[in-house]
Amino acid sequence: MMTESLNRLSAEQQGTTLIEVLITLVIISVGLLSVAALQAVALKSSNGSYLRSQATFLAYDLADRIRAAPASALNGDYDDASAGGDRQEWNNRVITLLGNGASGQVARTDREVLITISWNDDRARITGVNGGSQAGPVRFNYRMEF
Repeated sequence: MMTESLNRLSAEQQGTTLIEVLITLVIISVGLLSVAALQAVALKSSNGSYLRSQATFLAYDLADRIRAAPASALNGDYDDASAGGDRQEWNNRVITLLGNGASGQVARTDREVLITISWNDDRARITGVNGGSQAGPVRFNYRMEF
């Protein structure tokens, strides 16, 4: 009698393990796809933070150059109209580190300087739920006195 009830119980449970395996497979697949999407967003954010760090480094570099040669800065050697020397080297570094389309501007009034660096950060933009993103270049501003 005991063996008869065991046989009936095992006959009723046939096939349930296959359904459980399929459901588990679907859950794991969704989880792995989510992890892959999270990794893609992390890579985009990492690239954006790298470019922002480079822009900060470049702004501090030019600020240090201005502090090291205040007479040259007062003569306008670091202004936007200047085409040679340290300023030209700095402009080349901006393009090298931040990519084509990147630019640096210097606005000076007497001993106060505003350094603005612009670059294209489209690779790091994360689109919103509606598919829109912030258009236009990213800007970093650094204000200093010397």
